[in-house]
Amino acid sequence: MKAGHSKRSVARQLGMTLHTILRFSRAAAPEELFTGQWQSRATKLDAYKPYLDLRWQEGCTSAWKLWEEIREQGYPDGYGNVRNYVSRTLRGKPQPVGPPPPSARAVTRWLLTHPDALVESHRIQLKAVLANCPELDVLAKHVRAFAHMVTDLQGDQLPEWIESARAATGLPSLSRFAHHLERDLDAVVAGLSQPWNSGVVEGHVNRIKRLKRQMFGRAGFELLRKRVLLAK
Repeated sequence: MKAGHSKRSVARQLGMTLHTILRFSRAAAPEELFTGQWQSRATKLDAYKPYLDLRWQEGCTSAWKLWEEIREQGYPDGYGNVRNYVSRTLRGKPQPVGPPPPSARAVTRWLLTHPDALVESHRIQLKAVLANCPELDVLAKHVRAFAHMVTDLQGDQLPEWIESARAATGLPSLSRFAHHLERDLDAVVAGLSQPWNSGVVEGHVNRIKRLKRQMFGRAGFELLRKRVLLAK
């Protein structure tokens, strides 16, 4: 009885092995190898797959970036599931032909650069970015207005700029920056209005700190005093 049962088990196992070998040999695509009950099982990622597909078509191919974006939307699981979905599903989908969108660092650099100093290609890209993001367009106007006050010493315009910045919707960081300026408004207005600054003093302070670091643990105050007075 045991011998017969053992033979049936071996035959059943052999049959399952042959079936698996045939399925692998007949597969026309890698996706056909991944079959089983787990494929049709609902996952927490399902609700976010349409967004991931859309962002993939927009040119975002970083699985980590995609995971960060849906995590901000409430996705509770880790990065591994998004990585697997990107590698198994999205990698085979075509993307629109064209240059990749500029990075956040590049856009920040363009915003902080005087418009006349931007090359033509960067100016065109920045214009396209601002046209597609109203909040960023508003931020760019405030940044340029503040830079105008700094370069032209027009500190009298600061209170009006602060009111406009605090009224801007969708820009909490700009509102917080304006709020911090109000903590010492008179000093900031003076700094944006007067031609004098503490740059020379700060330079001497940095020089003294450098001398102190060079002599740390090896000399006393008298030698430090001589070096500060004699150093150029």
